[in-house]
Amino acid sequence: MASLDWTLLPWQVEVWQSEKRFKVIVAGRRTGKSNLSIKKIIAAGLEAPPGSAVLYVGPTQAQTRQIAWDAIIDQGKEVIKHVHVNSMDITLVNGVKIHLRSAENPDTLRGLKLYFAVIDEAAFIKDNKIWAESIRPALADLKGDAWFISSPAGRNWLYDLYKYAEESNDPDWGAWHKTTFDNPTIDPAEIESARKTLSTFTFNAEFLASFDNAGSDVFKEDWFKTAPEPKHGSYVIAIDLAGFEEVGKNAGAAKKRLDESAIAIVKITDNGNWWVEKIVHGRWDIRETCVHILKSIRTYKPIATGIERGALKNAVLPYLTDLMRRHNIYTHIHDLTHGNKKKTDRVIWSLQGRMEHGRISFNEKEDWKEFLDQLIMFPTAGVHDDLVDALSYIDQMGVANYQQDYEDEEQEILDVIIGF
Repeated sequence: MASLDWTLLPWQVEVWQSEKRFKVIVAGRRTGKSNLSIKKIIAAGLEAPPGSAVLYVGPTQAQTRQIAWDAIIDQGKEVIKHVHVNSMDITLVNGVKIHLRSAENPDTLRGLKLYFAVIDEAAFIKDNKIWAESIRPALADLKGDAWFISSPAGRNWLYDLYKYAEESNDPDWGAWHKTTFDNPTIDPAEIESARKTLSTFTFNAEFLASFDNAGSDVFKEDWFKTAPEPKHGSYVIAIDLAGFEEVGKNAGAAKKRLDESAIAIVKITDNGNWWVEKIVHGRWDIRETCVHILKSIRTYKPIATGIERGALKNAVLPYLTDLMRRHNIYTHIHDLTHGNKKKTDRVIWSLQGRMEHGRISFNEKEDWKEFLDQLIMFPTAGVHDDLVDALSYIDQMGVANYQQDYEDEEQEILDVIIGF
């Protein structure tokens, strides 16, 4: 059999030699990630037992042809026996086939017995169904390996997979993060030139392979200020509810993609500034949600509590009312509405100006890491914004409070029984 004389970059050698079965490689442009996957797919084909196959998957058929087809034929020409252009199948000299497929039609992957698979540019594939429903079962017979290679595209399913591989201590999974600087064949001066001419967002995503960059720069990190609790003011609570049925149906890691219910607890001072005590949040069922709301009401005794109007509020209210009655705890419940605005517009309208001008401060004793991450990333596809959304509703609570005070004053003026 012909030998393949390949030279790998140092980071490619590191990944190749790792004994991890499933490898998630997040890398910047021109890092050499696709070239690595092409070499690995050929080598895996030569190692695969008779009757099995190896698989290369790209986001679309056009991308699969553009990225991999010609490159595999060129680099593996000495060990290729036959190619079928229409089906994008390559037969190696040992009889094992390399199948090149797109994620556009997952059904074409069913029935395969795979020794190895690589999903290239995985972040640009809509979801993990092609992995979970087609590729992963096909690896079971031979306990085959799989690689996921991509530059990032927001915090989607690849981000979840990367974090799992990085943090779970699962011995089968490994994670690598590489930037364009890790390719010694790229002149560092060229990368620095790109840094000067590209937006920070684009450079961080494309060259530094960063998941953590704000897509639209709506909120700036230096606007975020902590402070001790002000002496004077009144507490209000705004609640953004998430679905309850989905929490019951999803278990474990699957819940990470679900929205959270969030309870924003804020003291509004006499001059209208906000001091955010905390934002309680979690993926709860309906009873757990009511308990958290009741505890917040009991602890902070808000002058008003707001819940987003809709089916979720209607579901919560009977349970919450019953709990308040049993524990002798009451609060006035306001309807919070979208105000005929898109979420992005509503959040920006409520928070951007206040934060920029220092009208919102945060409890210095709380950990705001998760909130700050959601704030800086807002609005970015695949990134939760539940905490930010709940806080934005405080804007309506402030208006509601002033309206309530006015209405109370009017009632006193018009009350002839007590002499006004």
